[in-house]
Amino acid sequence: MRRLPPLTAIEAFVQVARLGSVKAASEELALSSPALSRRVQALERFIGKQLFERRHQAMKLNAEGERLLHLIAPALDTMSDAIESMNSGAELLRLRLGTPSLFATQRLLPHLTALRAVHPQLHLDIDTGGHGMSRLGDGLDAAIVLARDIEPTLYGRRLDRNRIRPVAARRLAQGPQAIGRPEELAGYSILAHRDMADSFEIWRTALGLPDLEPVSIDLFDSGSLMLEAAAQGVGVAFMLDSHRIDPDDPRIATLFGEPSVKSPYSYWFVCRPRALEQRPVKLFHDWLIGLIDIEG
Repeated sequence: MRRLPPLTAIEAFVQVARLGSVKAASEELALSSPALSRRVQALERFIGKQLFERRHQAMKLNAEGERLLHLIAPALDTMSDAIESMNSGAELLRLRLGTPSLFATQRLLPHLTALRAVHPQLHLDIDTGGHGMSRLGDGLDAAIVLARDIEPTLYGRRLDRNRIRPVAARRLAQGPQAIGRPEELAGYSILAHRDMADSFEIWRTALGLPDLEPVSIDLFDSGSLMLEAAAQGVGVAFMLDSHRIDPDDPRIATLFGEPSVKSPYSYWFVCRPRALEQRPVKLFHDWLIGLIDIEG
């Protein structure tokens, strides 16, 4: 048999190719950036070709790298499926699902008992680590993601449509300290999700306030943390109206009444097209779409 490069080098190559940077890939693999770079370089030496165009804080696949990724991706999927079939018992179906923590808390966990009643053999491994689309087939079977649209090579099903909802500590929404007009946000920090970093820009443009400048725009990778930060008065969180705000929560409230500005961002269910042929993915997909249709 022809000698193969180390699997760790292939894994490093795939992660960098999908995430576009050594830093992001090293975080996913729990490696230092130098260690991951060495693995990629080892693969390049083994093949005898450069696979990336190296730029400042980014790495982009060149033509050789694109060709290699296209050739090995099906094999990696097959290997992943084989390992999964060995790890799963005949009656146990396991789905590795990526999801934002707030979606999991508000819209998934309350219904898992009902899911188990309908499909007792289906079990979920829930991963809130982010980068859901880039990790499909490489740690995740399917993902729920926040996005404007979905890569054309993936299967995607939109789960909602949204408006932008500014949320703040209740004392800033009611009473003598209340923020009464959008222009008053100039004195506050804006809290935005990293997957919807331009939500404030979209909102102020729609309101005809292009010169409105907040103290800062601070990015979070967790909607739950954004709500907690807003409740503690750190700033005004720009959420989606599908992010449920408890009207009885004494700490937090929506600003400016009902949301009026449409958001281009939605929650999506995504997976690789071939993953829908796998029973755990298909069962969860059909159950989730049915649940969303009922809620809608």
